[in-house]
Amino acid sequence: MKSKETSRDYIGDKKVTISGTTRIAMKSKIEGREYQIFISKPMDEPPPSGYPIIYVLDANSVFGTIVEAVRLQSKRSEKTGVIPAVIVGIGYSTDAPFSSNRYYDFTMASSPEKLPERPNGKPWPPHGGADNFLNFIEKELKPEIQRYIDIDRKRQTLFGHSLGGLFVLNTLFTNPTLFQTYIAGSPSIHWDKELFLEKEKEFYEKVRNENSKADVFIGVGELEREHKSGMNNNALEVSKRLSLLKECGVCVKFKEFNDEGHLSVLLPLINTTLKYALYPN
Repeated sequence: MKSKETSRDYIGDKKVTISGTTRIAMKSKIEGREYQIFISKPMDEPPPSGYPIIYVLDANSVFGTIVEAVRLQSKRSEKTGVIPAVIVGIGYSTDAPFSSNRYYDFTMASSPEKLPERPNGKPWPPHGGADNFLNFIEKELKPEIQRYIDIDRKRQTLFGHSLGGLFVLNTLFTNPTLFQTYIAGSPSIHWDKELFLEKEKEFYEKVRNENSKADVFIGVGELEREHKSGMNNNALEVSKRLSLLKECGVCVKFKEFNDEGHLSVLLPLINTTLKYALYPN
C-alpha cells in the first residue's frame, strides 16, 4: 500500500506556470492597499505602435483564461481576428477566485441605506473606494507598465465583470479618455442606481462638450433575467442611452448571451472581448 507521501510524489508537486507571464506586488501610495499584478507579454516583437493592452479586474479569477485565449487565437490572427496583446490583471493576495477587497475598490462611495440587501443578510464589506482605485490605476499602475513595455496608448482596454463591470462604467463616466475600449460584463448598476444615474448624466454633459471617443461593450447572460436586481434591463437601458452619444464618439454594443448565467457568461464574454478589442488594424 502506498504512503501518502509516495502518492503525492507520484501526482507531482511542481507548480504549473503560464508561459510568458509574471507577477509583481504593488502597494497604492494613496491608502497603502496591496495588489498582486499579473502581467502577460507576447513573445512577438511589438508592432511600431506598440502592443495593445487589456487591463483585467478580478485577475485571480480570469487572468489565466484571458491569457491563454489570446495566446491561442493570436497565432492565427487572419482567421480569428485577434492580435497579440499585453494582459495586465489586477488581483489580490489570495488563492480564491475573488477577494472581498473588490467591494471597496470597485464601488462608489454610497450611503449604506441606499445599497441593496446582501443575500446572506450580513453587512456589506467596506466599500466606496472606486475613486482611489482608479487613481492607483491611472497614476501608478499604468506608468509602471509603460515604463517596461512598449504599449500602444491608442489601444487600451479595461475589462470588468459584475462589480467590476460597474467599475468599468464608472471609469467611463469619470475619465473617458483613460482607456479607448470599455468592457462591462453583467454590471452591478443596482449597487446604487441613483448615484450611477447621476454619474451617467454628468458624463453626457462632459462628452457633448469634449467629444471623447470610446468603444463600449456591455454583455449579460440570458439567465440573469431572473435576478431580482434587474441586471439585464439595467444593462440594456444604459446601452440604449449611451448609443445616443454616437455622434460624440461613443460607440456602444450590447449582447445578451444565450443560456448563460452570471458566472458562466464570463467565457463567451472573454471571447467577444478579444474580437472587440484586439482586431487587426
